[in-house]
Amino acid sequence: DTDRIDNRIESGRAVNEVSRILHQHDSLAGYPLLEREWSATDDMTRKIVAPPLNHFSGNGRGKSVAGDAEIELYPPGKQYPNFSEKRLQIIRISRFVTDGHLGKLTRNLRLLGLDVAYHPLATDRQLLDVMERENRALLTRDRRLLMHAIVKTGYCPRSQNPDEQTIEVIRRFDLLTLIVPFTRCLRCNAPLQRVAKADIIAKLEPLTKIYYQEFRRCTGCAQIYWAGSHFEKLQNRIGVIHSLLMGKSDV
Repeated sequence: DTDRIDNRIESGRAVNEVSRILHQHDSLAGYPLLEREWSATDDMTRKIVAPPLNHFSGNGRGKSVAGDAEIELYPPGKQYPNFSEKRLQIIRISRFVTDGHLGKLTRNLRLLGLDVAYHPLATDRQLLDVMERENRALLTRDRRLLMHAIVKTGYCPRSQNPDEQTIEVIRRFDLLTLIVPFTRCLRCNAPLQRVAKADIIAKLEPLTKIYYQEFRRCTGCAQIYWAGSHFEKLQNRIGVIHSLLMGKSDV
């Protein structure tokens, strides 16, 4: 049911889907995506279709959803009427926090210059704290984590392939114009800045001192970057992502 809802939302509009599901289940406690019954329409609808939902309206809004209620759901990125009500997801956001299973996605996004907080051992509580405190969108394939009421903006990548996940995130949050490769540290996420060779020459290997003249240093962990043999691999990675982004209309 959830997949069908997602598909209908992605196509533009879902009407009466939520009411149909509620009518089929005497108690939401038994619904596989919910841990307990939710009586508020906002929370209940967001938790059923959590990742893509941005706004909904209808005559069933209130304490509960009637069996004959008509509800319209609008996903992020789609055209919809101008509503004065508060939306469930922030329309534009460019700062993210990823869970421990999305390390390769994190590296790709940082490679493109995007701000992504990540710790491989972060707990769910820590992820939510960082998300809220630093106003970040939560990226995770754990749908239950996205169902927390505290989550204002989040996304569940459909693909298990890191490159395809990267394309999904870029498209979902309209990040194409914000991509500036090789400007952020792949290790700690802090910005890079140009540094004079003379200031770091004592830290360079003998051959690096001879063959390279331009360097950048992380403003956070002080990691030094230059266009060495690894640089070509990173450029190839960006090329793959660019090809996917330009060559497909949908991932």
